[in-house]
Amino acid sequence: MPKSGSHLIIQVLHGLTNLGPFVDTGFPPVNRSEDNQKLSPEKVLENIQNMLPGDIDYGYVHACEPYIRALTGPKRATVFVSRDPRDMIVSHVFYATEMHKGHGMYPYYTNVLDSTEKRINAQIFGVEVPGYELSSVRKKYEAYIGWLDLPDVLCLRFEQLILDRDEAIRAIIDYLSQRGFTLSIPLNEAIEIIESKVAPHKSGTFRKGKPGNWREHFTQDNIRNFKEQTGDLLVRLRYEQDNDWA
Repeated sequence: MPKSGSHLIIQVLHGLTNLGPFVDTGFPPVNRSEDNQKLSPEKVLENIQNMLPGDIDYGYVHACEPYIRALTGPKRATVFVSRDPRDMIVSHVFYATEMHKGHGMYPYYTNVLDSTEKRINAQIFGVEVPGYELSSVRKKYEAYIGWLDLPDVLCLRFEQLILDRDEAIRAIIDYLSQRGFTLSIPLNEAIEIIESKVAPHKSGTFRKGKPGNWREHFTQDNIRNFKEQTGDLLVRLRYEQDNDWA
């Protein structure tokens, strides 16, 4: 998902090129053009289908057909990374206001909204102002959450990649081994090799990457609005046991 560690997971996966016949294509995300424009669904599917054996690519792809069929076949290995929606919201707000002033939401966030609280609420509710359309957080997650139900997809959390990266890498190697990859060196050595290739701060979009950072920015109004608008989303994502959190 966007703002959920895409550059971090791609660094991990690119580490595989040191272990076997994997290739870093160097292409932009499968859903974006070289000038960072959104591609049509047909072009996204074409990019996925044009991947060659061993190619490593990434992108922000909704859990719907024809993408599911294209990414879950016997010759595919697909890793889906999600993040606590509350942290995703905070990451997006600060990225669009402080790190990337060319972001499409920058004028709205800085000229129309005058506080972090209001910007977080905009993410929660969504924005329907002409020129500044933004999906609500629930709608955004509903488009991706279906990946969690597919047994052929390895689902990881951004938090795992930050707090327990060795275990996440172990899960990736095990997943690939089940799909035909043969590791030629000891597992612990392979994990160390991949770990050495990961440098989150080399990403131009990396800010803090701190799980639970939302607690430093969500107001009580934000918390109340989030609960009302998202319902059981956090429970479905297994970030909370119920809706009685604060």
